[in-house]
Amino acid sequence: MRSSLEKFFVLIVLGLTIGIAAEAQEKPKGPESPKVTTPQTELPAADSPAAPVDPKTYKIGPEDVIAIMVWREKDMSGMFVVRPDGRITLPLAGEMAVSDQTPEQVQTKVIEAYSKYINKPEVSVSLARVGSKKYYLVGQVMHTGTFPLVVPTTILEAINSAGGFQEFANRKKVTILRGNKIIPFNYEEVIKGKKMEQNILVENGDHIIVK
Repeated sequence: MRSSLEKFFVLIVLGLTIGIAAEAQEKPKGPESPKVTTPQTELPAADSPAAPVDPKTYKIGPEDVIAIMVWREKDMSGMFVVRPDGRITLPLAGEMAVSDQTPEQVQTKVIEAYSKYINKPEVSVSLARVGSKKYYLVGQVMHTGTFPLVVPTTILEAINSAGGFQEFANRKKVTILRGNKIIPFNYEEVIKGKKMEQNILVENGDHIIVK
């Protein structure tokens, strides 16, 4: 009888020992590294994403979104929407005028501003989204709406970027509204290499209308 009881208790002890060992293996050997997330300004949805721009030539304007990254300083980094007055507000540094300046010029200004708080700050400034320069496509094209004007774009390229014409579009009588001007565009002539001078560059605020 004693032998049976002893075997019974031995089995219980072995079971507890195996369970504790298995639980110990499941636990990590050391504390997990905390996940670091950089706080960013919540931005409104864009009609289409921005393409890469030349940081030496692109001029920032109101409604553009610029990304400022300060090495090892997440509280100073983030996304900043350029306000109608052409300014942004930087943590610690405060107000800064950025309109009509290139990303490289803004980067120099941010480095200068943060040098008061950090020894030799490493700063990167880039354009996250184009909002200040855009054109509009309406009518009989595959995709209508607002398009960012990031790089030099001709009327032909603008139509192609919208997916081309719908089936019953009048390709010979495309109209560009530019302020008080009405500019005609004949797609059929241009694709045949005729009167190429009408394939002008799109300007900020242009409305391209396809009937």
